[in-house]
Amino acid sequence: MPTMRYGLLQLGDGLEFVEMPATHMYQLTALNRRLHKEVEKLSADNVPALPRLIAECDNLDLVERSIPLTGGLDYINRLERTFAEIRESAYPLISLLTEIRALQAQLEQWYEEELA
Repeated sequence: MPTMRYGLLQLGDGLEFVEMPATHMYQLTALNRRLHKEVEKLSADNVPALPRLIAECDNLDLVERSIPLTGGLDYINRLERTFAEIRESAYPLISLLTEIRALQAQLEQWYEEELA
């Protein structure tokens, strides 16, 4: 059974856990930091509000069922769709989408190998 890690995301008062393969959690953390650094440079009118990755943990015993637990690939797919909808075609959006899609492809491959 693969080792998973959990990232705690916060947007305003809302919380969400994202389950990632342990080998890929650092990439989600780095991506989240980069998105926050670069999103302010976007000039489009439909730039999304981004949650902050505020904690990582190895084990999760979720007691409060109102906090969602999202699979890593599902989260990255949602993130990719959100950024693809931004009406801007300049850097840094292209660079950010490339980074999101690179992690998306890695996760797709990881899940294919794990389910095979």
